[in-house]
Amino acid sequence: MEGRREDPRGALVRPYAVTRGRTEPRQDIALEAVLSASPAAVVESRFAGHDKHRIATICEGRAQSLAEIAAYARLPLGVARVLVADMVADSLLTLHSAAPPSEAYEERMELLERVLSGLRRL
Repeated sequence: MEGRREDPRGALVRPYAVTRGRTEPRQDIALEAVLSASPAAVVESRFAGHDKHRIATICEGRAQSLAEIAAYARLPLGVARVLVADMVADSLLTLHSAAPPSEAYEERMELLERVLSGLRRL
């Protein structure tokens, strides 16, 4: 129907429902933290719910930052942070250690620019 609009409350209620009302993740994960999923974890994630399976699929074969996961999954960052932390705790995602402090400034800036570029593409 052409003149009909979707109820805007649906977009607000759904993220709250996805995290079962939780707003804080089990563990703090930085926006630039890199995560990946093994093929076995992707298969196992099918039983964890649609959003978690989608996140695992996004991270299969290519490590993604938390910010990229939120953008690709089209989830609010807070919701993605809670879901990703749950998935790390359930071994559905692997959290790779953050870059050591000795990493060059240019390399860190390159990573942040890639994240920003990925967010802009969506």
